[in-house]
Amino acid sequence: MSFKQVVWLLLPVLGYGATVTYTVPSSAPTGAATLDPAPVGVSFEFFAFPSYFTNVTATNQCLKNFQEVTGTWPPIRIGGTTQDRAKYDASTSAYVVYSVAAPTDAPANLTFGPSFMSLAATYPGTVVVGLNRGKDDIANTIAAAKVAKDRMKNLLAIELGNEPEYYTKDGQPIALKAGTWDPPTDANSQNNWILSVGEALSTKDLIQAGNHNEAPPKWGAEELIATQNTTVKSYVHNYAHHNYPGGSISGLMSHAGISSNINIFKADLAAAATTGKEYVLGETNSVSGGGAKDVSPLFGAALWTMDYALRASSVGIKRTYFHHGTVGLCYYCWWGRYSMGAPYYGAYAATTAMAGGSYISALDDGTTGGAVYVVYDADGRPRKLVLYNSEYFSGSGTRGNQTFALEGLVGGSVSVKRLSAASAGTRVDTGGVVTFGGKTFAQGTCVEGGSEVVEVVNVVDGKAAFVVAATEAVVLFLE
Repeated sequence: MSFKQVVWLLLPVLGYGATVTYTVPSSAPTGAATLDPAPVGVSFEFFAFPSYFTNVTATNQCLKNFQEVTGTWPPIRIGGTTQDRAKYDASTSAYVVYSVAAPTDAPANLTFGPSFMSLAATYPGTVVVGLNRGKDDIANTIAAAKVAKDRMKNLLAIELGNEPEYYTKDGQPIALKAGTWDPPTDANSQNNWILSVGEALSTKDLIQAGNHNEAPPKWGAEELIATQNTTVKSYVHNYAHHNYPGGSISGLMSHAGISSNINIFKADLAAAATTGKEYVLGETNSVSGGGAKDVSPLFGAALWTMDYALRASSVGIKRTYFHHGTVGLCYYCWWGRYSMGAPYYGAYAATTAMAGGSYISALDDGTTGGAVYVVYDADGRPRKLVLYNSEYFSGSGTRGNQTFALEGLVGGSVSVKRLSAASAGTRVDTGGVVTFGGKTFAQGTCVEGGSEVVEVVNVVDGKAAFVVAATEAVVLFLE
């Protein structure tokens, strides 16, 4: 159960840190990116997907919380390393069949049946399904694709292989048979498979292409698109790339670092735009391999999640799918069987900020520790802002702050919700407290709780100031 508390703060609201001044545009600038109805999505590791949807209580509620904010169920993607270990078996009634030495191991090989697609079809939002290219059994992949198309009315796209640049290292037959496996070889393979699967299903705009992980331009969409003719492109629904920035928690949550990381996709975005196709981050999270225990579950990673999703959307990346791996061994996961992860709060804040928006732009240049985003409605009017102070606070010593002075505001007041915790190292799953506007989400169920806190700041002559502590963010709601 949630209660609401409104706190009035009188202008001026002054802190002891530096002051930065921004003018809020009266209308969306020409370069503002167009928003998807639900830009923040979730990726599930292929073999673990059925477990998330049948054995993890929080899954439906966590996704529903987003739907209640946006009116649209968040998009999901099913795939990952194990999609290239999976063989379709039309005769099995099980979702997946595999054996592992320990419950937290990922299977070396697995099979899945038609019920896998039937389970995916029950999700109220859109679904991208990743299928196997690594094993070089195109007939089996087409059989699975046909079942996906037949059973899944929510099917958005199909992937043909996951992170193919690693096929040689992983001993995948398609790369070993080729002898040389490099971007041109992979592009030729992808294009042939796109044609074969698209023609077999008689369906255009079907394939989520690319799906590489190494930083572009090598293994990027720009390279791939340059090899594709008009027919191949007609079967492509969108282009995707994967990304795991990694590093320390202070480095991960750095706004300048986040901006720099997102900027590596700009050439791919431009190339995708020439085709008229969308570009997404099809699998991403803080640190690869399920995350790092001293980084991924921390509040600093929640702030990274929020800023990263907003920055991605602001440059035109249509959807960002945050990966969830092995149940029970997943430091970056937003939820599990028994606990919540701090990053969920960052995802919820980003979702709230972009909900109902049609356009987004960044006012800052991405080179400092402070971020400012504006979300505009369908008429181009500013409706929400996000202010983020990425200065790292460990929990000891004096906590700094930054004052964001905003000009060009319309109306008499601004409502404020804070994304806060005691420090960058706060972990929800070990008992630490993270809140967004006073809200919390219950361990193991994801049910909303806490007491909602909304601050109200007066606007005088179109101006207002907002103090944001180090390692903190706020979402502003304009009149």
